[in-house]
Amino acid sequence: MLDRPGDTPTSTTMQRLSRFMPSFGIQVALGMATGVALGLVARASGGSEGAVALVLATTGQIFVQLLKALVPALVFAAIVGSIAALRDLQNAARLVAQTLLWFAITALIAVTIGIALGLILEPGLRSGVSTAAAVAPATTGSWIDFLKGLTKVADGAATTTLGFNVLQIIVVAIAVGTAAVRVGDAGAAFLTFNASLLAIFRRLLRWVIALTPLGSAALIGDAVVRYGWSTLSSLGAFAAAVYIGLAVVLFGVYPLLLALHRIDPMRFFRRAWPAIQLGFVTRSSIGTLPLTEELTERALGVPRAYAAFAVPLGATTKMDGCAAIYPAISAIFVAQFFGVTLHAGDYALIVMVSVLGSAATAGLTGATVMLTLTLTTLGLPLEGAGLLLAIDPILDMGRTAVNVAGQMVVPLIVGRREGLLYEQILAGSRLGGAEAEHLPAVG
Repeated sequence: MLDRPGDTPTSTTMQRLSRFMPSFGIQVALGMATGVALGLVARASGGSEGAVALVLATTGQIFVQLLKALVPALVFAAIVGSIAALRDLQNAARLVAQTLLWFAITALIAVTIGIALGLILEPGLRSGVSTAAAVAPATTGSWIDFLKGLTKVADGAATTTLGFNVLQIIVVAIAVGTAAVRVGDAGAAFLTFNASLLAIFRRLLRWVIALTPLGSAALIGDAVVRYGWSTLSSLGAFAAAVYIGLAVVLFGVYPLLLALHRIDPMRFFRRAWPAIQLGFVTRSSIGTLPLTEELTERALGVPRAYAAFAVPLGATTKMDGCAAIYPAISAIFVAQFFGVTLHAGDYALIVMVSVLGSAATAGLTGATVMLTLTLTTLGLPLEGAGLLLAIDPILDMGRTAVNVAGQMVVPLIVGRREGLLYEQILAGSRLGGAEAEHLPAVG
């Protein structure tokens, strides 16, 4: 017997089976655990040249590319739709201002924690790395990169491997959405088409997201094969300082801010954890963006009209891990390593770069860019950045996880402050399978 009119035997069977499946977050966690085991097997049976390592690397790359392939059309259609929906909100300008304000507030808290840990733990005085490793990095950042990122196609760390600049897409989408709204009836057909396009790409996204446990296993396994943990030995104090700072922000600051806004931190982590996990294994806020936006809207109850604007913007400019904690601790490490004394004004400059710099270098995303921008502003030797490159991939996993969490926390806080949240979604049970399929299309 079918449960509802229109059900098919196949769909009903799948819905019943989904009730016995673990939650999506548990599936991803199991995938990561499997990946660690496969990575250890690969290291013991041929290393990076072995068949297991090749399968892990190839599978992980395909998964990330599938996610990134959806980003351009998804971000464009979502932001155009967001602009169209925001016109019906009387507080649209206030929402934008509140979002930017909370980006700055959380960045200020994160960079303050980074500075404090750098001064307390003194990683630059406890380093076992040789000065011979001090080589200036190939990628650097400057304040002029903000305008360059808006007007030209960047390369290297500036773009995804598919060759697009997300900041440019955001700028173009805002302009097109605003123009479509301003032309009135002449833009109605375009906005209708855009809504259909967004629905199609959200369906494609759901199919790709279903592969996340498999992708997580491949990516974490590949990381174990490539990097292991042996490279941490010479820079152990520095790595510990960075991960302590990341943990304080992720498990201390964010839960406190959520609790102050009457949002259950444990419920947030249960709902947001799949995206945080994916950010950890992919090391890419852009690659994680489709899942981050999906969970912000459908698992945390942030309206689509606002989430489609705030989350993509956050993916390019909201980086508490890469743009606040990491450059603060790294700058202090470089100063201590080279025996340079920093003064109160220098720490104020670190704060300024961290709060403003992620926006200024949004067209050239990357922790190395933020670090070199900080070192340049302070007048510290750029060669100091070269000391840290050996363990950067390991640190980048934690940095990206914090970035992704922050990109979900801020829309949730602003949504609560402005009374926009769909409380029935935020207070509901786990997200998974058929349950996600029948969540309301908010916004």
